[in-house]
Amino acid sequence: MEYRLSLSADIATKSASVRRHMGRCLATNLRNALRRQEPKTKVVAQWDHLVVRLPRELSRGDRLALEASMTRIPGVQRVARTRNRPLGDWQNTIEQLACERASDIEGKRFKVKVKRKGHHDFGSVEVERALGAALLAHAADARVDLSTPEVVVPLRIDGDTLIEEVDLGPGLGGFPLGTQGEALVLMSGGYDSPVAAYRMLRRGIKCHFVLFRFGGQEQESAVKALTRDLWQRYSASHKANFITVPFEEVVETLRREVPDGLVSLVLKRLMIEAAARVAQRARIPALVTGEAIAQVSSQTLTNLGLIDRASHLPVLRPLLTDDKQTIIDEAHRIATAEASSRMPEYCGGMSSRPRVKASEKELQVAEARLPTDLLDRALASATRQPVDAPVSKGVSAPSQEPLAEVSFGGLHDFARTATRVIDVRPPDDVERRPLGPLACPVDHIPFYELATRSDALDPDTRYLLYCDQGVMSRLQALHLKDRGLEHVGLLVASS
Repeated sequence: MEYRLSLSADIATKSASVRRHMGRCLATNLRNALRRQEPKTKVVAQWDHLVVRLPRELSRGDRLALEASMTRIPGVQRVARTRNRPLGDWQNTIEQLACERASDIEGKRFKVKVKRKGHHDFGSVEVERALGAALLAHAADARVDLSTPEVVVPLRIDGDTLIEEVDLGPGLGGFPLGTQGEALVLMSGGYDSPVAAYRMLRRGIKCHFVLFRFGGQEQESAVKALTRDLWQRYSASHKANFITVPFEEVVETLRREVPDGLVSLVLKRLMIEAAARVAQRARIPALVTGEAIAQVSSQTLTNLGLIDRASHLPVLRPLLTDDKQTIIDEAHRIATAEASSRMPEYCGGMSSRPRVKASEKELQVAEARLPTDLLDRALASATRQPVDAPVSKGVSAPSQEPLAEVSFGGLHDFARTATRVIDVRPPDDVERRPLGPLACPVDHIPFYELATRSDALDPDTRYLLYCDQGVMSRLQALHLKDRGLEHVGLLVASS
């Protein structure tokens, strides 16, 4: 089974030497990515396209999976499945082809596009008209539309060979992965950072990933899974690393030492500084974030400039001028939206009254209150794994046991028992939407502090965790159960 993959416009417009080099890189990328699924895949680079050959004995499911992978390789413009047959008496061959393709255009608007190479006693337009007329004769309710066709029937004639093409859709375009260098992507798992990474991959930049973890092992597992899916879809031709930097202590220290309005901004600066140090050790020349102007308070132009000063490496922001809906729509298109929609907002709510126009002087004063070795300790505990590595042996997956759910009204049944409610929302959410008097005592422990404070919880007490959507409270409850607390459940709006 043979396929024709055309080169992207970015490659095709380069000089001859650069074009040949990028064509060879693209061929290598295709081999690496496709042979993960089918080791017998063959790829041949031509001047203006690549030829991919798959074994004939493939199952339909495997073939479709490989075809989908071809459309997700950066540097490919379009993918078409090809079939060669002797030209012979070209009019009889065209008639036979029309019988085979008629079902594809029934009830649709179509046009025929013929490219011809070699010496023949007929022209390309003559073949287009002959095939179009034959298709009209065999396909019910089909009609020719040269301007806005629903289906294009492409055909190539090369000497004595007629090459039929079935268009499988557009590729990613852009540059072959790895030809434009490397970058380190700060991954949070929300809508923004995966889309930012995708855009960099499409431009030929090999991406590694770093997570600053302050939502516990559940956050790390969820972001790893999302990152692995993104890598498998768009950059499996290259090995990549996933680095986790534990930031629980950093967040706790910021909440304790930094003025409330500056917490979010100082946190972003520390992430950027730590990421730059990670990247420098790996000889990665740039950082990538999913920030967009004014999307949150720390992303005003003033604050973005202050964030940039925390890094000696350039900070690339491919989403800088996009609105949120555009980003979400693209996340759906690249198949990261579903996972991102389930991801709690770990970075949200760090400051109740965030500063939108901070000054460098007040940041210096605030950061001077932090321990000088705060980042050193976090980076010393960082872990690095291949992005496709399984969960480390010392790390357990979240428990799958069902959690007991108690409604607000049902709390009265626990009023005289050893039961406490843990509100895991950030302090500003608690201030804006307090739970009010409850039948059981309430402890306010933000989710990013719960991991380090869990050892102080009484194993004989029943704890009911609460957050607005119920997502973060469930993740943290599973985390507490994994740490050995048996009497853990959820406080929900209704049971």
